[in-house]
Amino acid sequence: MTSAPLPRVPHAAGRILDAQLHLMDRQVLDHDGVPVTTVDDLEVSGPALDVGIARGTPPPVITALLTGSVLGTRIFGGRPPSSRLIRIPWKDVAEVGVVVRLGVKGEPLDASWVERWVRDKIIARIPGGRHDPR
Repeated sequence: MTSAPLPRVPHAAGRILDAQLHLMDRQVLDHDGVPVTTVDDLEVSGPALDVGIARGTPPPVITALLTGSVLGTRIFGGRPPSSRLIRIPWKDVAEVGVVVRLGVKGEPLDASWVERWVRDKIIARIPGGRHDPR
């Protein structure tokens, strides 16, 4: 039984990423190398779910990295509400490697508010907690 050859896939502009391999659970650093968060999910543009995809439809494109409180849903299943996820626009990503590097400072991003709160409210109250060891 001989099957027809598969059509050639057109060359996509830009870099093709395997989301699970290159992005998910990767640490995100700002442009100064300061840890911001980890990638918990992705926001992708593309065809709607449960709808047939017409020939010639452009491939999905990543529009944002999503981060937030997902531990409970990873343990018990389900999805966190989108209102609890923090978006980091894909345009702010400068490099994807062992870590995801941003081209912006991490301090103003909403993604690091938990770390800032822990630093300011808990760590700073420990004797020596305000001392920067660098």
